[in-house]
Amino acid sequence: MTASLHVSDPGMHWTVPDTRELALRIRLRAVRMVAPQGFGYLGQALSAAEQVAAVFATARPGLDRLVCSPGHYIIGPFAAAAELGLLDEAAVAGYGQNGSVIEAIGTERSPVVDYTCGSLGQGLSGAIGFALSDRLRGRDARTFAMVSDGELEEGQVWEAAMFAGHHRLSRLTVLLDANNSQVDGPVDSITTIEPIADKWSAFGWHVIDLDGHDIDAVADGLAVADAECDRPSVLVCRTSTVHGLDCLPPDADGHFIKLPPELAAAAVAELTHKLESIDA
Repeated sequence: MTASLHVSDPGMHWTVPDTRELALRIRLRAVRMVAPQGFGYLGQALSAAEQVAAVFATARPGLDRLVCSPGHYIIGPFAAAAELGLLDEAAVAGYGQNGSVIEAIGTERSPVVDYTCGSLGQGLSGAIGFALSDRLRGRDARTFAMVSDGELEEGQVWEAAMFAGHHRLSRLTVLLDANNSQVDGPVDSITTIEPIADKWSAFGWHVIDLDGHDIDAVADGLAVADAECDRPSVLVCRTSTVHGLDCLPPDADGHFIKLPPELAAAAVAELTHKLESIDA
């Protein structure tokens, strides 16, 4: 993949033989991407790895769209693309470095995803634009939108949700990463956003509340959403920003994880062992 290609571009191709393995590889790749700086948005890859793996296993290359609303979550799609051979190693090695198109926070230049945002809360509106455009043009394409629970503090998200529910955009599926983490602390200590599922349902959405680290549950949720013909769907994925890495200290800040060399080495060793266990 060049720096200008996206998952929905004609001619794209990839396969996902094992979603569990891909989720582990996303975590391992994300550790290696963050390690040179010693800190970064590793927690977003840890919390969303199963969601990203399931989307790449479900999306039809060259047709369906992927929107990553919170720009710092771009590490997950970048890691997946690297593992699936859609980004070359030299490009991924530049993650987060000055001048690289593989940036730590996604921008309008970012490859892989069809749309991402700097300011939080705008991605769902872009995803709705894709879904509505595809309907008007008679394209049977799905749009998957990655959204974070912290973004639910933004009014634009709810305006967009109301619009999508009204227009019954059934080919739109939101993967809501409910990890209760944001830069200022736990989301529920900043703003009460629960009951999340009831709120989306009230806006006319088909809601599936699930364990976001259960890869089968996420895949099944995407399949159920695909069969929904009258409403947009949202998968409320309950997750943790430190999931899958036992070596992290108990007080690790999952929003922006510090990863000194010794901890990075321990993380690589732990995840490598887990991958070897799958292959054994």
